[in-house]
Amino acid sequence: MARGRTLLKRITFFSLVLTGMLGLPLAATAVGKWAEGPVHWSEARRDSAEIAPTPETTPEAVIQVYAARAWSWRGIFGVHTWIAVKHPNAAHYTRFEVMGWQLRHSNTAVRATNGNPDGYWFGSKPDLLRDIRGSKAETLIPRIFAAANSYPHAASYRIWPGPNSNTFTAHIARAVPELSLDLPPTAIGKDFIPEGGIFARAPSGTGYQVSLFGLAGVMLALEEGVEVNVLGLTLGIDLKNPALKLPGVGRIGFPD
Repeated sequence: MARGRTLLKRITFFSLVLTGMLGLPLAATAVGKWAEGPVHWSEARRDSAEIAPTPETTPEAVIQVYAARAWSWRGIFGVHTWIAVKHPNAAHYTRFEVMGWQLRHSNTAVRATNGNPDGYWFGSKPDLLRDIRGSKAETLIPRIFAAANSYPHAASYRIWPGPNSNTFTAHIARAVPELSLDLPPTAIGKDFIPEGGIFARAPSGTGYQVSLFGLAGVMLALEEGVEVNVLGLTLGIDLKNPALKLPGVGRIGFPD
């Protein structure tokens, strides 16, 4: 009986600690979203954040990866990610992303447009995750196009735990490991391994992960550090650029 009570106390303590580690950061993010006030999606900003170099002044090839807080309540939990590329001397960028409403109007959730590479995502200013230019970018761009075309979940979309926009970006990152892409801990869906896989390379290509349908798993990689996935939420430590990774909040520490 005594051992049973001790075990129960330990389980209860662990559950409270885990709940606090997951819930408190999310609560803090929710307060921040609430303070922004309501804005109808049609009135939210979608113009350029003026981060990407203009094609007129940048003849070289460019690859950029962005993340921005998701629209409305979804932004409490995570971000939307996308990839923008520009061929040498091209007059525009091609922006690759996955969007749920796209699937309602076509037979694919994959969207490739010539729109703003760095546009606000319904009011949320994007963060630049990766910027590659010149000959290296020129070499990688055809492989990014091929990876986008080979995305195995183009005909399906699920906000949680995936496949979603972050599953798509992670798929491209795994197909083109030279991007060395460390997706934010708030990129829910990045740990959903395509086609029901359980074991895969980390999106950065610098380690490996085990994941059960994006709901539970662990990752160990040079770029990402150590990450634990609990119900799609990420807890972790970045050892390369020291930082904590928390649900909702994201990184706390040195920038990636």
